[in-house]
Parts: sequence; C-alpha cells; structure tokens
Amino acid sequence: MIWLPLLVILAIIVAACSSPPPAQVEPEPVAEAPDPPAEPSAEEPTAAPEPVARGRGAGDLLRILYWQAPTILNAHLGVGTKDFDASRLILEPLASVDANGELVPLLVEEIPTLENGGIAEDLTSITWKLRQDVKWSDGTDFTAADVVFTYEYCADIETACTTSAYIQGIDTVEALDDYTVKITWVAPTFEQYKSFTSTNGRIIQKAQFANCIGAAASTEAECQAANLAPIGTGPYKLVDFRVGDVVIYEINEYFREPDKPFFQRVELKGGGDAPSAARAVFQTGDVDWAWNLQVEASILQQMVNQGGQGVLVTYNTANVERLVLNFTNTDPALGDERGQLSQPHPFLTDLNVRRALALAIDRQMISEQLYGPTGFPTCTLLWYYPFATSIEDFFDDCAQDIDEANRLLDEAGWERGADGVRVKDGVRLSLLFQTSVNTLRQKTQELIKADWEAIGVETELKSVDASVFFGSDVGNPDNISKFFADVQMYTTGAPEPDPESHICQWVSTRAAQRENYWRGQNNMRWQNAEYDALCEQLNASINPEERFDLIMQLDAVLRRELPQIPLVGRPRASGASNDLKGYAPSGWESELWDVMNWYK
Repeated sequence: MIWLPLLVILAIIVAACSSPPPAQVEPEPVAEAPDPPAEPSAEEPTAAPEPVARGRGAGDLLRILYWQAPTILNAHLGVGTKDFDASRLILEPLASVDANGELVPLLVEEIPTLENGGIAEDLTSITWKLRQDVKWSDGTDFTAADVVFTYEYCADIETACTTSAYIQGIDTVEALDDYTVKITWVAPTFEQYKSFTSTNGRIIQKAQFANCIGAAASTEAECQAANLAPIGTGPYKLVDFRVGDVVIYEINEYFREPDKPFFQRVELKGGGDAPSAARAVFQTGDVDWAWNLQVEASILQQMVNQGGQGVLVTYNTANVERLVLNFTNTDPALGDERGQLSQPHPFLTDLNVRRALALAIDRQMISEQLYGPTGFPTCTLLWYYPFATSIEDFFDDCAQDIDEANRLLDEAGWERGADGVRVKDGVRLSLLFQTSVNTLRQKTQELIKADWEAIGVETELKSVDASVFFGSDVGNPDNISKFFADVQMYTTGAPEPDPESHICQWVSTRAAQRENYWRGQNNMRWQNAEYDALCEQLNASINPEERFDLIMQLDAVLRRELPQIPLVGRPRASGASNDLKGYAPSGWESELWDVMNWYK
C-alpha cells in the first residue's frame, strides 16, 4: 500500500525511555503497550465448557454506554465521536482500517493497489470494485450510484459536510458500471485511500438523500428526518432514536454476512459521565461496553481492580487532548457578526499571549495526576511514529516556564492592573475557557486556571453537557463548532495513518462560519498563509520523503503559531464485560467498527 509508514505501536517510541503506554488488561494495574485485544481470562474450568452458539441472532441484547449521547446519525453532518460511532452500526465506508493500519474491505471485493491495477501507475486515479451482494437495509441494491451520490452530496459547499476534507483533491467520481467506481484526482495523489474509507467515508443511500444536497441537507424536513434515521448497509438498522438519549438497533436482515451479527438487538445509551460509565461496566455489570473512560487514573484502576465485572481495554490512537484557541471575537454584543472572520479576537491574535498561555501550563502535572498511564504529556499533535520516535520528540521544549511566560507578556506591553490581571490598551487578559462536563476535564481546567492566573490571565471556567458540547444542532450556541468562547478543550486525532486530511482541515478556507452552518473544520478560525501553502504542497506531493518533511514543517508551524495547545497524548481506555468477545478496536476507526464480530 502507498500510505506513509503505518503507525507502529507506541511501545516502540517509549520502550527505550522506560515509560510504556497502557495495554488491554484484566483487572490488574495497567501495563505495557497493547497487542490486539485478547479475550478476558477466566478461572480454570472444572469441565470442558459448552461451545458458544454462534451465528446470526444467537445472542440477545448488546448494551453499549457512551457518556456523550448521540444527536444525529448522518455521519457527514456529525460533529462528535458519539455521532460517528452511533451511525457506524448502520452506515459503512468502502473499507475500514484495522489496528495495524491495514485496510479491510467491507463493501468492495478487494483493496485497490498498484499491483492489482486498482491504482493508476501515475497515481491520478483509483478504481474500486464493489461487492455485488450488498443491499441496503430496505432490500434495494447497493451500487456505484450511491458512492457517486455521496461524493456529490459532500462536494456541494452548502451541504456543509463535516467530512469534506476527505474528498479534497477529487476531480470526478464516476460509475463505470453498476459495481465499479473510479475516482480521478485533480493531480497525482499520494493519499489514495483517504476518500470513502474509515470513519469519514460512510456511504449514504442516493434514494433516501436525493433531495438533500445543498442547504436542504439541514433545512428541509425530509432531510432532517433522514439525518436521524439513515438507511444503511451495516449489520444493524434503526428501531428507535431518542435524540440525546438512546439508540435502539435490530439486525439488518439484508446484511451480507449470513452468520453475523451475533446480537439480535443493540442498545446504545448516551449520557451520564465517564465515572458512572466505568462503574456500569466494571462494578455493576449493567453494560457490555463502556466507551472512552476518561476517568482519573487512580479511580479508574480502583474500579477495575475491585469491580470484577469487566476488563479494561486500551489501545493506541493518534488522539491528543488539546486547547483550541479562538481567533475571532465572540462578544454577544456583535450579534450576527459574532465569531465571524471580520471580527478578530481582542488578544488571542497576539502570538506572545498564545506563547505565554502555552508556557504557563504544567502538562506533566496534568498527565501524572489525572491521566496516569492513559496519557502522555505532549506539545505536538504528531506524538506517534514515524513522526515521533522518542519521548523527547513529543515533549521537547514544552516544560512549564512561568518566568518566561511573564517575560513575554511584560515585553509585549501587557501590564498587571491593581487586581493582578494584565491589561493593554484598555483590553483585559480575561478569557472564557469551556469544555464538556467530565470530572477529569474540570480538574484539568482548574489546574490550567491556576497556571494562567500566575501570569496575570483571568480565567472563567465553563462546562457544557457533552451531548450539547459535541452536538451538531445549528441553533446550539455551546458546541465546539460555534465556539462562542475564547478557549475550549477536547480530544481529537487523525483517523488514518497519513495525517494529511486531518491536519489540513485547519486551512483558512475551512473556517467555521455562519455561512457554512458552523461546520467548517477550522473552528479556531485561524488564518495562516504559510500553513495553507504547505498543505497545498502536501496535497500535490507523491514522494514519501518529501511528504514526511512537509508534514513536519506543518507541525513546526502549529508549534510556533499555537492555534492549538496540545496537552496530553491519549491512548483510548474503554471497558468490556468479562463475557464479551470478538472486539478488536482500532485507533484509526470508530470503536464500533467491528461490532458485527462481537459475541458472548
């Protein structure tokens, strides 16, 4: 395959530095880096166990708990992981990416390569041959027309797909016949697999969404209904969706694998908080899978050790908990101009302020006190191999330095007032810092607030219900896309080994604005011509060494200009009931990407 060298498990990075990341474990202290998840062990049986009855519908109910509740099931308009994952049981990409970074064919006969002729020798096109036995859950045939339509749907700027970065560089998408799709690129393209694969590549049904291209995608009643109840090719179909609460699924009787899925029904419950989710899987046994257990390390380990109902499942990702800085003014007095590019932020456009904010933060304390072995302090978003090969690579030059932070602000003319808050030209260094409701995140906020107050920055903390914070409702003023605050904190990361599509979401033209329903991926509203030009070069480059160099240059710009402040590199920690088997989580995919393989 012609991706960059795939991510090597983070143990390679840290083994020589005696600081290993976590693994999937039984209820014992978290240990070294993970292999693909293994089945939980049990006590030695006194007799041979009865064989598990496998096959479609042999199991009853699969209970999944996400402490962030989904609000939409059309992944192309979703904002948070909760929405992408909830839709994953219904909507599928052409291919997934497993834990080793290898493409797994789903809706296609094989993965196109140079060797099998699927990728043109000049890298100007890729041709996918679709399986001919795939049907939508309404019984109609899945064809190339659906793939072409999905492209047309997201290629329209007014549709405002949150996944549009993953179709950048496409010239045409053609149906050569009912089961052959050819993607032609504007220019030779290295990242051949970025479109219609993994989390951002779900295919939607042309028949259902035909009238939903453009502004209608969000405004027309027919389309709003489709966004909440998509027809899919996945192992399950929708029974009921109570927005912000629970999704109920049942087997898609037209699913292409006759012996799957095992569970007759799935209940994906949303809401609550991460500690209650951990209790539900480790202590009370109320659920079979609990997602993203972002819980203080000491508390999480105690729950695992004392609970006895489940195991901790950890795996490596490219995810980073980071601060996102707003480059626009979100003063409510601005009315409709609030958050628009025409209204620059009164002080976060000052590089010295951004540098001081970053220098003041004690990442080591956040990592050690709150995350423990489920987090690593970092000041780069590319904290994984091959971009980082040692601890120094992802923690170089980001130790806390209060004295230097104060010096920068002093030299930039920000003087302390009588109350200790710095002021310049009548503007106070007073900011609103928001994140989702989560005990660990609130404690992180408190630590950062204390650090910033030490350099004369007044900080107001705000916590928003996770389902609202990561929600996609255009009318919601408190989500990460509208970003009506000065600083916000959350986790995200590249969904595939080559990070181009992820890091180049932040080019100037992708700013989240009122005109695109606040769905632009650049929610910082950062404008940087140097960064834009490097992304253009990266998109045009087909030389692996040159691409690596360009990616590192982009990382250098991010480190220097600080539109985001990385805090903690985060392997994912989730929980599984003792009797749940078959899961193989991938850091490049939805946590539920292989739910058709799960069983008891």
